[in-house]
Amino acid sequence: MLGPEDWVPLAVVARPHGVRGELRLKLYNEDSNLLLTQEEVLVKLADGESHEVSIDTARRANEAILLKLFSVDDRDRAEELRGAEICLKRGAFPALGDGEFYACDIQGARAEMLDGTLVGTVRDMIEYPAATVLVVEGDMGVIELPLTDAYVKQVDAAASLVSVVSIEGLEPSRSRA
Repeated sequence: MLGPEDWVPLAVVARPHGVRGELRLKLYNEDSNLLLTQEEVLVKLADGESHEVSIDTARRANEAILLKLFSVDDRDRAEELRGAEICLKRGAFPALGDGEFYACDIQGARAEMLDGTLVGTVRDMIEYPAATVLVVEGDMGVIELPLTDAYVKQVDAAASLVSVVSIEGLEPSRSRA
């Protein structure tokens, strides 16, 4: 489980916006407004280098966020950040209600049948129009486990455990890992 000081990727820099260093972000969760209220982010470059940077301004632009970072003052500098991930400390996320969880809190969780048999490890969560699925990697390969009562009894982020009712009818996929 992530601690409050751990950094979580929320977006990637899609491209510069304008000539004054503003960045157009592609959000991993298009509905999230979390970056609009923050003072600082971690910019993680493609080469693995990262820097904590203060936010000058942030505003919505349809499904994207336009972000102006301290010390990024022109289009050339903004272009250098294309493809960088924008991360936020896990502790800055709003509290959740009972039964709710953030996808980052269950990555690496054990997925087990109700009898304790290990199905695999949660690698990702994907939201399709028809259903949300957990991508689980295990001995049978990679499966997409629908987050429905027919397949999942409970998700316990604190215990890092997904209690699985059934995997019947789920075929391993090689396209996601």
